[in-house]
This record gives sequence, structure tokens and C-alpha cells, in this order.
Amino acid sequence: METSRERYRAQVRAEIKRHAWEQLATTGVSALSLNAIAKHVGMSGPALYRYFPSRDDLITDLVRDAYRSLADAVQAAGSVTEVAYAIREWGLADPQRYLFVYGTPIPGYHAPGDTTEISDEIMAVLLRVYAAEPDDGRAFRRAVTFWTRVHGVLSLELAGHFAGMGFDPALLFAAEVDGLLG
Repeated sequence: METSRERYRAQVRAEIKRHAWEQLATTGVSALSLNAIAKHVGMSGPALYRYFPSRDDLITDLVRDAYRSLADAVQAAGSVTEVAYAIREWGLADPQRYLFVYGTPIPGYHAPGDTTEISDEIMAVLLRVYAAEPDDGRAFRRAVTFWTRVHGVLSLELAGHFAGMGFDPALLFAAEVDGLLG
């Protein structure tokens, strides 16, 4: 059973992460400031280090949370199309979170190996849905192709690269998904 001290610690950590996500959405990852987050939470910068020993520890928690959220979003998918649209809906719901894990790498940050275990769950769903289709011997190659094309279109859309081009990115996404099925 969790003690009141452990519950309080979990609440403070959650509040710190909430402010970190807000800061990432407004200033981007390169400007992530533990002192600014501490100020918003109502503590000193050094006090925040009792909850996250370093900037990288906070980033790692955010990465894990983002991957866990996406993995949970695709778990119920039963087809390639459902996986594609689950990823797109997840990305559109919070573009900064998507770009945080799939955008430009964070200078000086190296994610621990266990963060990829969570992202591997997403690939496992793709392998499962592709293995259920005819010609399952090519499941891995097809899953990787799917991954690159879906994320390529979605990344370009979320980064604003289609702005002013005069077409609906949702239609391009749908055409890519159709192309993956054909």
C-alpha cells in the first residue's frame, strides 16, 4: 500500500511533468528549463532535483510517458488502417508530444535502452497485424515500410510543411495508407 508521502511525491512529479509538457509546447525542447518549471510548481530549482535528479531524468520520464501513451493508443488496433489512424489521431491530439519523440533529437540527450522497449510495443502491434495478412513472410519489411511512410507524412504535416500547398493533408495521409495496403 502506498504511503501518503509516496502519493505526495507522485503528485509533485506529475505536476512537474505537466509543466514540462506546457513549456515544451510553448518554447520547445531546446529551451527546457528546470528552474522555470520549478518556479511554476512553487519550489526552488534545487528542490526540483529531489524529484528529478537531472534534466535528462525528466526528459526520460517524458519520453517514456509519450511512448506509453502511443503504445496504449495502438494496442486495440486490429488492422493496418486502424494502426495508421490511431497514430495520426494521437499525433494530431498533441503535436508537441509527437514531435518530442519523433522530431529532431535533443542535443546531448541519450535515451536509456528501456525507452525503446516501450516503442517496440508499437512495432509489435504492426508485426501482429501484418502477420495476420497473406504473405506474412514479409511482415517485418512491410511493417517498417508502413512505419516510415506513416511517420513521414505525419511528421511533415505536424511540422507545418504542407501549409500553403493547397491540399488537405488528411487526404494525402489516406492515400499513403491506401498505398500501403495495395
